[in-house]
Amino acid sequence: MDIVEELYRQNPWWEETPSFDFVERAFYLDLLKGQLKKKDIVFVVGLRRVGKTTLFRMLVKYLLSVVSPEKILYVTLDSYNLGDSSIHSILEEYRKEHKLKRSEKIFLFLDEITYKDDFSRELKNLYDLENVKIFAGSSSSALIVDKKTYLTGRSRMIEVLPLDFEEFLLFKDIKVKKSEKYLLEKYFEDYMRYGGMPEFVLTGDVSYIYSLLDDIIYKDIVSVHKIKDIKVIKDFFRMLMERSGKKMSLNKIAKVMDISVDTARRFFNYFSNTFLVYPVEKCGKLNERLRAPKKIYAADVGIRNTITGFRDKGAIFENLVFLKIKNNNPCYIYEDGIEIDFRADNKLIEAKYQSQMNVKQQDLFAKIKAKKKILISGMDDYLAFKM
Repeated sequence: MDIVEELYRQNPWWEETPSFDFVERAFYLDLLKGQLKKKDIVFVVGLRRVGKTTLFRMLVKYLLSVVSPEKILYVTLDSYNLGDSSIHSILEEYRKEHKLKRSEKIFLFLDEITYKDDFSRELKNLYDLENVKIFAGSSSSALIVDKKTYLTGRSRMIEVLPLDFEEFLLFKDIKVKKSEKYLLEKYFEDYMRYGGMPEFVLTGDVSYIYSLLDDIIYKDIVSVHKIKDIKVIKDFFRMLMERSGKKMSLNKIAKVMDISVDTARRFFNYFSNTFLVYPVEKCGKLNERLRAPKKIYAADVGIRNTITGFRDKGAIFENLVFLKIKNNNPCYIYEDGIEIDFRADNKLIEAKYQSQMNVKQQDLFAKIKAKKKILISGMDDYLAFKM
């Protein structure tokens, strides 16, 4: 199969009106649409199978209503049929096929961008020399880092998170009448159990989560970092999930697993760079933040529950609150053995699923100065909460 034939296969709208089959995620679609008139290269990143490719399809569907089909090129760069073809050679064949001048604006979607080793230099040249709006997708934040500053000032990053509760209901095609709002409690518990990975929400098939984790571990970690002991990396991930919502000591994990602290730190970074876990630092001065253990949260509570079992609803609920405020750079407070879950944008936030703070927490909560203090103690508080 030559390049042009493969491109026709990946871009069916060139020959016929396509039938798109997806549940629209309006928040992210609006974010992407807001970038269309800007020159910046947009990196769309996030956990494998979180829906990045589907978001590209959503934007393609929108673009088909405002530009001609041949001005839209989608390419998944891990395609076997594209072999070692560079992005430039693919684009050259595309322009040739559709008789497009370099001055004619095109919309270019490059999925699995990191499959091309020299992608940052190629994207810089396209940005500088051609009339092209570029959207690029990746499941690894580490590989997106522009080590040679080719893309400095030329790009922005949008991270796609798993479904929030409103999207969860949308994917499940659940509509709750105002007169039956009590049903939301049951659906919210389902959300706490299954999380927000789109395909898992639709099927409930646990083997899907294990397949996803194997994909990430083998393709994004073992293969990339040349790890030989696969069992130890899987055991390490299990320990991370067990610590979700809690402080994590790499020294203790290293001792339990009989590995070095440096190895534990590398392993943690591997999972963080593939968007499976997120660290949260202790609030304070730089030396305090660096010395204190970090709290960690799972990217998706459904993945966490598959590994650990559906237990400790308080930790699961706290994890969901974290995902709501992740982009506000939260830190946690710890004084004299008492912890407050988050401080973000000068707001204190404590997550308590169907419970209240104890007396010592209340005292600390009252003592700390903040613009706003918020206790999120159940579904209603969670749904009403906005940063």
